[in-house]
Amino acid sequence: MGMFDSMHVSASGLAAERLRMDVIAQNLANANSTRGPDGQPYRRHEVVFRSSDVGAAEGPGRSDRASNQPLSGVKPVAIVEDPSALRSVYDPQHPDADEDGYVHYPNVNPVTEMVDMMTATRAYEANVTAMNAAKNMALKALDILR
Repeated sequence: MGMFDSMHVSASGLAAERLRMDVIAQNLANANSTRGPDGQPYRRHEVVFRSSDVGAAEGPGRSDRASNQPLSGVKPVAIVEDPSALRSVYDPQHPDADEDGYVHYPNVNPVTEMVDMMTATRAYEANVTAMNAAKNMALKALDILR
């Protein structure tokens, strides 16, 4: 394992959680959007992640020599729509009401979004802490050489 590999893993986590927070913010901003560009109500979005090799530039299949395990970070694969049902509210006076008087609102639950935002924030903070720890270890190693 190289000196900066742990920083690369943390950096991939930081980028992934930042994207996740952006998508959550978009969901919250559109929580009451009954009509989008396609004429349909907004649908909640979620980010799909997968593990990715760290140090791919140095060569594929790179692994930690001590444990012989591949070094993995995280990479966003896609932003997908949540297929759950839209929320229907009876309001025949609303301009977007259907013929039965129901308005279809996005499937965004602000409580769920805030919990997701808190977990994304905590994960971001954990990656910052890990990166700072790796930085401090590197600095201590350089101090030993003096």
